[in-house]
Amino acid sequence: MANETAGDLTAQAQEESRKIVLAAQEEVLKLRNETESEIKEQRRELTRLEDRHMQREEQLERKIEAQDNRETQIDEIRKEVEELRAEQAKMLERIAGLTVEEARETVVRRGEEDAQHDLARRYYDLERDNKERADENARKIIAVAINRLASDVVSESTTSVVSLPNDEMKGRLIGREGRNIRTLESLTGVDVIIDDTPEAVTVSCFDPVRREVARLALEKLVSDGRIQPARIEDMVNRAQGEIDQTIMKAGEQATFDVGVSGLDRELVRLLGQLKYRYSYGENVLQHSIEVGLLAGMLAAESGANVQVAKVGGLLHDIGKALTHEVSGPHAEIGAEIAKRHGINHSSYRGILEHHWDEHETVESFLVAAADAISAARPGARKESLEQYVKRLRELEAVAAGFEGVERTFAIQAGREVRVMVKPEDMDDVKAASLARNIARKVEEDLVFPGQIKVTVIRETRSVEYAR
Repeated sequence: MANETAGDLTAQAQEESRKIVLAAQEEVLKLRNETESEIKEQRRELTRLEDRHMQREEQLERKIEAQDNRETQIDEIRKEVEELRAEQAKMLERIAGLTVEEARETVVRRGEEDAQHDLARRYYDLERDNKERADENARKIIAVAINRLASDVVSESTTSVVSLPNDEMKGRLIGREGRNIRTLESLTGVDVIIDDTPEAVTVSCFDPVRREVARLALEKLVSDGRIQPARIEDMVNRAQGEIDQTIMKAGEQATFDVGVSGLDRELVRLLGQLKYRYSYGENVLQHSIEVGLLAGMLAAESGANVQVAKVGGLLHDIGKALTHEVSGPHAEIGAEIAKRHGINHSSYRGILEHHWDEHETVESFLVAAADAISAARPGARKESLEQYVKRLRELEAVAAGFEGVERTFAIQAGREVRVMVKPEDMDDVKAASLARNIARKVEEDLVFPGQIKVTVIRETRSVEYAR
């Protein structure tokens, strides 16, 4: 019984094993068929891609060949164009009578002229607009400063006259064999002129301090009556001491009038010496006081440092106190002296730059402006007739030296030059440029007090007669 059951189980197991093997074989066959189908499909796709790649390579080769042909054609066309251009240039040269370089130069020159004309017109318009606004503000500030200042004019004198009680005193002044007059002249360095002028002798010297010492000593000798070499020497020493005191007082009074304090005593003494110095007939100390006051007022109106401007204005001509002893421009001499005695940098620049066109500080510019205002004031300065006529002729000659100028006239005592130009040679823009060029040339070539106005007049007249 048991053997039968075992045989049945074995038969069943074998049957099931066979079925499993058959199923596995069928599955393997199925997978093989599917794999072979996929491989075939991939081969077909690869063949298709290879065909497309070959087609693209063929197309690319045809395009490269076509491009090469096109470049060759372009080169040939370019050569033809260059040949045509060369022929055209030669034809134009024959027609115009100019080479290419000459034509290029002509075009460039005309372009530059047009650009310069446009630039000059723009500059003219901008300058006119800015000048109108600046002039209006400047007039207000300057008018306020000038209206606040009123000063006297002190004229220059190169000689001093000493009155005598009688003509007999002339002989006593000369002394035996001229010893008295020689002693006085050697001690003071002046020339004592005794001529036919009744009851008077004249003291002449380029140095006003020495002339004043001699004048004062002569007055003391005449008043004392004892005239002999030892007495003359004593009186000269006394006069020198009095002049030194007068110089210090004049310097101290100048600082008080302007409102400046704390200056070194040497600067005050040099400032006082300007009491006896003149420039273009104007007393330098009085001018310095005026410039100091004007500079302070201009600084107050424009918001600058008032004290710095006052110091620079008061000391701007202090170098003139030493121009007989030290060579060089008075502005540089004065600036160096001021710097040596502790003047601040801004005031130092004002002294150094008061005749310059460019200024480092606002106060320096105000000092230069105040100096110009003081010098330009009517009656402040004068010059000899010969120098005056020479300056007017030089002014007219400078203005007449420019192309297109027809006539020139110096008017208003040399403070303005009017230039008549040829209207057919110059337009309004060129006339404005000419005015600037003449003003710049005058500044470079001439020396003049104040400022000179340059007016260029371009006038066109059309005349016709009715018959």
